[in-house]
Amino acid sequence: MKSKLSAAAVSAEFTSSDDATSFEAKTYAKVGRRLIPFLMLCYLGAYLDRVNVGFAKLQMLNDLRFSETIYGVGAGIFFLGYFIFEVPSNVILHKVGARNWLARIMLTWAVISASFVFVKSPTVFYVLRFLLGVAEAGFAPGVILYLTYWFPAARRAKALSLFFMAIPLAGIVGGPLSGYIMHAFQGVHGLAGWKWLFMLEALPSIFLGVAILFYLDNGIAGAKWLSDEEKALLKRNVEKDNAQTVKHVSIRAFIGDRRLWLMAAIYFCVVMGQYGLTFWLPTIVRRTGVADPLWVGILTAIPYLCAIVALPLIGASADKRRERRLHLAIPMLVSAAGFATLPMLGSVGASIVCVSIAAAGILASSSQFWSLPTAVLGGMSAAAGIAAVNCFANLAGFFSPAIVGWLNDLTGKSTAGLIFISIAIVIGSVLVFFVPAKTVNR
Repeated sequence: MKSKLSAAAVSAEFTSSDDATSFEAKTYAKVGRRLIPFLMLCYLGAYLDRVNVGFAKLQMLNDLRFSETIYGVGAGIFFLGYFIFEVPSNVILHKVGARNWLARIMLTWAVISASFVFVKSPTVFYVLRFLLGVAEAGFAPGVILYLTYWFPAARRAKALSLFFMAIPLAGIVGGPLSGYIMHAFQGVHGLAGWKWLFMLEALPSIFLGVAILFYLDNGIAGAKWLSDEEKALLKRNVEKDNAQTVKHVSIRAFIGDRRLWLMAAIYFCVVMGQYGLTFWLPTIVRRTGVADPLWVGILTAIPYLCAIVALPLIGASADKRRERRLHLAIPMLVSAAGFATLPMLGSVGASIVCVSIAAAGILASSSQFWSLPTAVLGGMSAAAGIAAVNCFANLAGFFSPAIVGWLNDLTGKSTAGLIFISIAIVIGSVLVFFVPAKTVNR
């Protein structure tokens, strides 16, 4: 029933325009129903295994006597492995096909995530976080690339917004679930709640990794659920869209393209905010006076509920108006305001409202950003380009928790870390306007 509701919601998003009865609109609705809910579910599993360390922290730091700095470095070192292997992963996916490669990614990271039960020292913690980044490298940019095989630029913002709704969904599902596991399983069979958390939350990724092998098609040509007419339409639109993109003939040409480095800088700032939220949200809630992990988990779901409303609305608006820059910059500024205001508040209710504003803005920014690089890249250049932009920007995933953790230890408060994140997001919003509008507004 839940799956049918998700598919119906996706269908409604893709058929909300004036040409809802046209053959083209119906075809893209069909593609959306087939691909987006399943890919969202896979990314939900990915994101859950990536950030559940934020909940484990509530018990793990005391059990293992880790400092905030150790946690911050461990949370962030994931992205060093991600950085090293992301571009090769996307290039391999483009060559061998999405189905086998995405399945490999999911199954590998599930096993490593479950292995966190064996963490006893900072060294083991760091090594497993690094290996988790290596294992997961290429999944998100791989799906972004995969969607370019099906959707032209004019329809891509909506598709990406729906896919990235998996991030707030992971917060909505993962927060209460993580809190419940740590609350209910503490001491069961002599294991701490945080160990049960890593083991149990790895199971969905194992099942989904196997399901990919039977469900996903590598591209339009292999989709038996499409008619010949539907395949021809989709192929024609994608080829026409790729013909309008900037072609890069080599990796060297990509490295010399200033626009793509500008995009990497913008996304770096977005990721600073995104992981400032995901890795520290449980701590922010606890510091308002909420002690029970179950209630911490329930309250952390609220900001993600707000984000899940914002993402499709902003994505639909961006596609309808064919405008990309304002639909990225404004949510970034809203998020920065939320982060900057948060240290001034003390009550649980006011803090949740403020962090909800920050979450809606930064997660909407994360999905809207990808309308920029996907609008100027095509073919193999897209495989390398999307992954390169993502992996360099995701180094912010290392710096954000590491710097915030260090600032928290240094000052004994979370104020400095939140202000640091806010400033980074504002800088990113300014950089957005250095991207030529004519390049991305289509």
